[in-house]
Amino acid sequence: MTCKCRGKGRADRIHLLHNLKLKIMKNQSIAERLKYQRKIKGLSQEELSLRTNVTVRTIQRIENADVNPHLNTIKLLAAALDVAVNDLLPLDDPKEETIKKKWLLLIHATPLLGLFIPLCNVLIPLFLWIHKREDNPIYDKHGIKVINFQISVLIYAVLSFVALMTIGTGLGFLIFILTVPFCIAIVIFNIIYVLKKDKCYYPLSIPFLKYKKGATSKILAVILIMAFVSSCNTKSNNTIERLDGSTIIKDSVSYKIDHLTKEANVTGMAVAIFNNNQPVYEHVTGYKNGAEKLLLTDSTSIYGASLSKAVFAVLTMKMVEDGVIDLDTPLESYLPKKIYEYDAQTKWHDDYRNLETDSLYHKITARMCLAHTTGFINWRFFEPDMKLKVHGTPGEKYSYSGEGFVYLQVVLEKITGKNLEELVQENIFKPLGMDHSAFEWKPEFEKDFAYGHAKDGNLYEKDKDNEPRSASTMETTFSDYVKFLTAVLNNKLISKESTNEMFSPQVKINSLTQFNEGAKLTTDKYEDIKLSYGLGWGYLETPYGIGVFKGGHGSGFQHYSIIFPKSGKGILIMSNSDNAESVFKELLEYSIADKYMPWQWLNYIPYK
Repeated sequence: MTCKCRGKGRADRIHLLHNLKLKIMKNQSIAERLKYQRKIKGLSQEELSLRTNVTVRTIQRIENADVNPHLNTIKLLAAALDVAVNDLLPLDDPKEETIKKKWLLLIHATPLLGLFIPLCNVLIPLFLWIHKREDNPIYDKHGIKVINFQISVLIYAVLSFVALMTIGTGLGFLIFILTVPFCIAIVIFNIIYVLKKDKCYYPLSIPFLKYKKGATSKILAVILIMAFVSSCNTKSNNTIERLDGSTIIKDSVSYKIDHLTKEANVTGMAVAIFNNNQPVYEHVTGYKNGAEKLLLTDSTSIYGASLSKAVFAVLTMKMVEDGVIDLDTPLESYLPKKIYEYDAQTKWHDDYRNLETDSLYHKITARMCLAHTTGFINWRFFEPDMKLKVHGTPGEKYSYSGEGFVYLQVVLEKITGKNLEELVQENIFKPLGMDHSAFEWKPEFEKDFAYGHAKDGNLYEKDKDNEPRSASTMETTFSDYVKFLTAVLNNKLISKESTNEMFSPQVKINSLTQFNEGAKLTTDKYEDIKLSYGLGWGYLETPYGIGVFKGGHGSGFQHYSIIFPKSGKGILIMSNSDNAESVFKELLEYSIADKYMPWQWLNYIPYK
């Protein structure tokens, strides 16, 4: 019993001596640091006393290591010396210096997890700050700076996305792609800086959280609001809303496109999807030149084929708004002489001498040209004698005709004194910033253009000598045509009234197919969608509102677009392959839940 008591007493004395030694070491460390900082500032003990409420005697005792000063005293001295409290207050254990470094590293480095898990760039530093802020003033200071910066980053990310959508693909795109690398660079810089200097620097931070007690609840409220906004934004940014209101992940659409193009041997394809009248998804895959494996991009020049007609329809409606023509006035009445009396100015398309003996063409109006009811065949060279003529009474029957569009073009050119290229650049392309679009080949297209590819993958020869024709010769880019469809959805070029007129059904379609032998056969199989033709655009009805569509086909290029004005939804597909139409049906059903496309009438036969 006696031995146990003596043993316990000896242990207590050893522990007491150890604590006393640590206290003396700590006092000596404070003393040395205070002397050092005071002398650097060039202050005497008396001058330092005057700057604080600490007496000269107390300062002397601290510097002599006679006392262990209270934390408030150290704070007063640190403020007077303009240094951090941590510069005067030593750690109790040298091992804590390493521990401190580790905690600071966690606070500054964990925001990088936000690259993989949304909001972790804010939530993890916030948790660490709340947990450690009372342990050491340096944790409080650094935590606040990290949190402020990371909240600011979320705001800048949202603003950069807004810039991308509003400013456009130039400056807006630059701001968008630089935001994340800039933030990562700042984080990495501070990781290194804090390990070397115990300091940090976060530029462009908004001071949501300041150095005062009670701010925690406020910042938590801010974080929760930011988390809600960001989560909603993330969900919106990662999904596409389809016609039926369901949503689909963008990555799954990209995978579907890549899979279909591979399975169907489609050389290159670009797809855009619209929600709320704006493009929310774009994906470009494949090659502009399959033989040389040159990648297709959104800025590659692509032959637009009959997508030209949609552009020309909008141009015509603009001419109607400007009072240049009327939709229902016979076109020849605008001219001082008969159309066949004019000398041809082009290789062939404005040569109307064969109409001299035709008794019906003079009835043709702009409305008939845009609705494909002129009675003209698609192209005059499909006639047995290759001579242009009217079949049936104009305005009575649908018959797809590029010649009808060109006839309207020629009349507009003669009325205005401007050629088609001038008219479309002035009224469509330049106002929309479609800087890489034209109805004729331009030398600048040479540096980046797509070849058309046959079903076997062989290249078609690129046609570069077309004269401007409203029905077919547009050269554009995927990016430019997205701008055009966006403008149409938002009535940027013509009024809403003109757009409604353009999208109104003009003639009912009851042919089995659009072209070939099926065009001569009648059917009622499209009655449920009320398949018709508007002014330059196909027309159909769905439970989700009307849809207006336009395709393009020729020389290894196959395109399709459909927009739903009521919901602001739509899709654009552009391809440089004769195999592309074989995936249109499946792609539309998967991506936007469009099960109403008359694929049989359009002859878009699935590849499997």
